[in-house]
Amino acid sequence: MSRARILAAALTVSAAAFATWQASEGFAPRPEIPTKGDVPTIGHGSTRYEDGTRVTMQDPPITRERAAVLAFNLMQQDCKQMVAALPGVKLYQEEYDLYCDFVGQYGIGNFRASSMRRELLAGNYVAACKALLRYRFAAGYDCSTTINGKPNKRCWGVWTRQLDRHNACMAAQ
Repeated sequence: MSRARILAAALTVSAAAFATWQASEGFAPRPEIPTKGDVPTIGHGSTRYEDGTRVTMQDPPITRERAAVLAFNLMQQDCKQMVAALPGVKLYQEEYDLYCDFVGQYGIGNFRASSMRRELLAGNYVAACKALLRYRFAAGYDCSTTINGKPNKRCWGVWTRQLDRHNACMAAQ
């Protein structure tokens, strides 16, 4: 049985993708800086509030419930921006979810400028998946770096998240 890609504009983020986002980000009731050189986040990795106001280290704590609502609303905003950057592009649900997740982590500016987006616009889905692996840096540090054969303690999770996205993307092909 074959399946067909659907216009990205007709898709919405799946419940599974949102749950994965929450698990990947964890929960921080108070603002924190997740990796060296990063910006403050709160809840499930939110860097801003729905109105666009940036999270600061002085912000008050939030509940798990507020964190879930905030993360969901921001993911919806991120996905809308992603779809606008991919006019006419068709995706599988898995691809849609993982590219929304990417935009949530790296931002729409990085997505718009990426080879990933260029490959998707050209219909080169495998090349777009491979381009995910180019995003392995946090504050200029290569998060795929090992130290004496062991994962670095600075931002290894950034790299493993990209590997997970890449693997899921390739599995969807």
